[in-house]
Amino acid sequence: MFDRLTDKVSKTLKNLTGKGKITESNIAQAIAEVRLSLLEADVAYPAVQSIIDSIRKQALGEEVLLGVNPEQQFIKILHDELVRMLGTETASIPFASKPPTIIMLMGLQGTGKTTTAAKLAKYLRDEQGKMPLLVPADLSRPAAVEQLRSLGEEHGLKVFSTSKTNPIEVCTDAVEKVKKLEIAADTIIIDTAGRLAIDETLMKELLEIQKQTKPDLVLYALDAMAGQDAISVAQKFHEQVSFDGVVLTKMDGDARGGAALSVLHQTGTPICFLGMGEKVDALEKLHPERLVSRILGMGDIVTLVEKAQKAIDEKKALELSKKLRKNTFDLEDFQEQLKSVQKMGSMQDLVGFLPGGAKLKQALSGGLPEREIAKTQAIICSMTPQERRNPKLLNGSRRLRIAHGSGVTVADVNRMLKQFLQAKNMMSRMTKLGAKGMQRGGLPF
Repeated sequence: MFDRLTDKVSKTLKNLTGKGKITESNIAQAIAEVRLSLLEADVAYPAVQSIIDSIRKQALGEEVLLGVNPEQQFIKILHDELVRMLGTETASIPFASKPPTIIMLMGLQGTGKTTTAAKLAKYLRDEQGKMPLLVPADLSRPAAVEQLRSLGEEHGLKVFSTSKTNPIEVCTDAVEKVKKLEIAADTIIIDTAGRLAIDETLMKELLEIQKQTKPDLVLYALDAMAGQDAISVAQKFHEQVSFDGVVLTKMDGDARGGAALSVLHQTGTPICFLGMGEKVDALEKLHPERLVSRILGMGDIVTLVEKAQKAIDEKKALELSKKLRKNTFDLEDFQEQLKSVQKMGSMQDLVGFLPGGAKLKQALSGGLPEREIAKTQAIICSMTPQERRNPKLLNGSRRLRIAHGSGVTVADVNRMLKQFLQAKNMMSRMTKLGAKGMQRGGLPF
């Protein structure tokens, strides 16, 4: 989402390279370019002006450090200002001291609110160890209740069921049954109704649900692809109903990303979560400093490591380490490691977490690594179990059969086997770091 902004900011910083010190002339040009970049990224004008005024004051004021080159100073100032616009701290969920914790989701229709409710429930169950209950209170959209139930069944999430037809009664009934221990849950997530535009009926319904259920956290689902118009609507929602934080949805789209940098300044509420895709596990907590590092092209290694830790099972990593030491690593293990990589996301997204990853993402825009991984999976699946466990059996005739079975050429099969041997040798060398090194490092390719 921030690729265009990252590219423009990188060009601005290059213009400062080689300058002896920050002067009014060279900083004025850099500030003008950053200002234009932010406006083109659809950041709200008041937010842009706040950033620019602060940058100008710091860059030309007494806080400028002697002996530090202008590029480094400007990056530091810009970094701090963008973090300030996103909120200096990572927002956390205020869990109730006495369960259940009640979370209410609101927003316009089509922002991905219902999917976000399921994402939040999965996050709370898998990351926080909670027992969430999804409450479908969007009765104005016929498919909303069925959509939430379908997502619940698919991912093993509990969804409240009732014969009541009034959204307010549905919510109060769910809260009452959880409090009476008739339903085993410690967190309630209410998916409220949306509209194509703000109307008085919707506002009254939301206010009444808030009054009756007394939620611990009210989140507003904001479509990141809607630009400055979305921020204006969010402001009106906040004025009439009030919410505590924002879930920025559709962050995997190709929008300019200005909404993310405008939310806190325009509404006074922080972004709590980012919806990074359509899958139910594509929800991330917003870490302001990490996101800003990505925008400035400095990468986000911490998030990349966290993704690896989630995708790579600790027990399997230890088993893999033992196999490598005994030289028994085979194609079945190789296939398992490829699946771990796929769990982390697309290769294009993963390289975006590396310093200078924006340029690498452009190079991978055709999805070549994903196609190669899929081809490798097909080749391995076309082998017999004996062949996967003992690749030495793969003579010419077997390789021809495998090529026909997987829809590739013999040359493709040979190339895959060569890559497997290279990976095996590299991973064997990594075992010298010990089992802990393997757990930290995961795949070396």
